[in-house]
Amino acid sequence: MSEIQFSKDLKSYETPIEGLVVYDLPVHGDDRGWFKENWQREKMLAVGLPDFGPVQNNVSFNAEKGVTRGLHAEPWDKFISIGNGSVFGAWVDIRENSPTYGQSFSVELDPSKAIYVPRGVANGFQALESNTVYMYLVNDHWSADAQYANVSIFDDSLGINWPIPLAEAIVSDKDKSHPKLSDATPIKPKKVLITGAYGQLGQEFQKLFPDADCVDRDTLDISSNEVFTARKWSEYDVILNAAAYTAVDLAETPEGRINSWKANATAVANLSKIATDNKITLVHISTDYVFDGTISPHTEDEPYSPLGVYGQTKAAGDIAAAQAPQHYILRTSWVIGKGNNFVRTMKSLADRGVKPSVVSDQIGRLTFTEDLAAAAKHLIDTKSSFGTYNVSNDGESASWAEVAKIVYQHSGKPADDVTPVTTEEYYTGQDGIAPRPLQSTLSLDKIKATGFTPRNWRKALDDYLNEEV
Repeated sequence: MSEIQFSKDLKSYETPIEGLVVYDLPVHGDDRGWFKENWQREKMLAVGLPDFGPVQNNVSFNAEKGVTRGLHAEPWDKFISIGNGSVFGAWVDIRENSPTYGQSFSVELDPSKAIYVPRGVANGFQALESNTVYMYLVNDHWSADAQYANVSIFDDSLGINWPIPLAEAIVSDKDKSHPKLSDATPIKPKKVLITGAYGQLGQEFQKLFPDADCVDRDTLDISSNEVFTARKWSEYDVILNAAAYTAVDLAETPEGRINSWKANATAVANLSKIATDNKITLVHISTDYVFDGTISPHTEDEPYSPLGVYGQTKAAGDIAAAQAPQHYILRTSWVIGKGNNFVRTMKSLADRGVKPSVVSDQIGRLTFTEDLAAAAKHLIDTKSSFGTYNVSNDGESASWAEVAKIVYQHSGKPADDVTPVTTEEYYTGQDGIAPRPLQSTLSLDKIKATGFTPRNWRKALDDYLNEEV
């Protein structure tokens, strides 16, 4: 019988498999028996255990020494511990594209030792004593429809030295039929969902996340309560929310006000709850319109001060998104991508010989969707700290009129064809116009500190005019 070592310190040990971590558990006992805190969230998080959110507790009772099970990989995380007896545990990484794919690891577990097994790492064990109680917490409910995969315990290439020879072990016929590692089906990563997938930013997200599920308002209404049961959300790792109501002036109308609140606030609150309940990373796109435009540059911690309905609903969406523990809010301005936008409009006017008046007292930088999407992927890939990040293209700020002049010059027309006017002059005599922030420049210090530097907006504009328009 295994001799339990009492009164260990709670401690973690890395293994050769990425994310697979062994823990020493303090067990307190005497000749009467013993006691341990088998799962104590606060203490275990403090020593590095992921906050994986267990929802189910399973117990495997093994009546005889030599019972051997595995190797099974499931689409959820596990925290394995022993209630009685001891096991020889073995694990093999079969996560698709994992840097430690095919790596194996083994260790003996008794009540004083536990292990955290990340999703997709195949798990097996051999009971070293009769009446062994093997227990594990998981962070998703068992489902017959889930993606499972297996690896043969008889595969010599794994290098697992089972203490009881497998010829003498008790193994089920099902476990005997598992494939070798070379024929195993890898566990795919959790999925990515792109909302607003066919808009300007959504199309860029699709380029960077080609395997993502893509939805728009017609295929998934994220502002409806039905969204909570529309998908098996535990299968997702990231939600990229590129959906928004962006008709700034229409948002001031009775119908537009309702639609703006639904798309920019209610829908985001729904996604935030889904992300919270399922440990999903929520990426949400914000705007300079959450500010009144009296400060330059805007930092991430500037208090909200929206001027109109659009800005108010976007601020509400930011607050909702921030409630998800794993969130990135990307605050941006003057977005340019595929589809209708300011640059395309100016190019069309130039080509038709129109000489427009363009506002010169709204100051900021263009943000190209290519850079905005790349910033989001960078934050995800580098596991940067969750929170709000300003993202626009870099460079000296300019007015809309200056941008228009550059477009005209690129089109072979004189810059003087563009007449600078104030915002007040531009909208004189027009009704239903939403107020605009005059200062839209965003401080980029925080996003740059993560290692991401957007292109200069003038260079990006030149590239865009050469390639897209």
